[in-house]
Amino acid sequence: MSNTDYLLALENVSVSFDGFKAVNALNLYIDKGELRVIIGPNGAGKTTVLDLICGRTRVSEGSIKFKDQEITAMKEQKIVRLGVGRKFQTPSIYEDLTVFENLELSIPRGRDVIGALFWKRDDAVIERVKEVAKQIFLEEHLDRLAETLSHGQKQWLEIGMLLIQDPELLMLDEPVAGMSVSERAKTAELLKEIIKDRSVIVIEHDMKFVESIASRVTVLHQGKVLAEGDMQTVQSNPKVKEVYLGH
Repeated sequence: MSNTDYLLALENVSVSFDGFKAVNALNLYIDKGELRVIIGPNGAGKTTVLDLICGRTRVSEGSIKFKDQEITAMKEQKIVRLGVGRKFQTPSIYEDLTVFENLELSIPRGRDVIGALFWKRDDAVIERVKEVAKQIFLEEHLDRLAETLSHGQKQWLEIGMLLIQDPELLMLDEPVAGMSVSERAKTAELLKEIIKDRSVIVIEHDMKFVESIASRVTVLHQGKVLAEGDMQTVQSNPKVKEVYLGH
């Protein structure tokens, strides 16, 4: 089954670490402009799935296609260039640079040394930085050093550093971990805004947050899809209750 309409298709994907199947014959299809949340108990293989998609971990068997192009054995950098952006659990930002500089540094420059050498801060760059800063609620903080931001603001900055590269698929690993209630609400707002132009995969433990953003949820268990559907369907699924929601 290889339908060309999907932005991302994982078919029969497995990966083993020392004989342990972390992901086991997984099929996962993500549409264009879709926000998909992946939930599941610890050790279900959620982060490994993101690692496989972005080329960090090699697939043992199966195929991964992005925009109908096989990316199964591609190098990480090449997958990024195709339009896949990934945010990890801990923000990796440049603490000693300002918000503006962090965003500016993330703009895709000329792909060669010459392009990078002749890079200059023109009006288009400034406009783009301001536009993204506004999206991530940091327009008032462009001159602040990143290290002075709150934990939630650092998470937003990192999302902004990915957005400025304009990926078609954005993958976020626990984006609201450690955030305040108001920051979580704003992050939900941000994600709803982001999917107007791209697809987003979110891994999250916070069920309240998941309820506020999810249209489609995939539940992983032991590296396989246990259930998939809207939040209500998933929450009322007896198998999901048993292995994950615990009631």
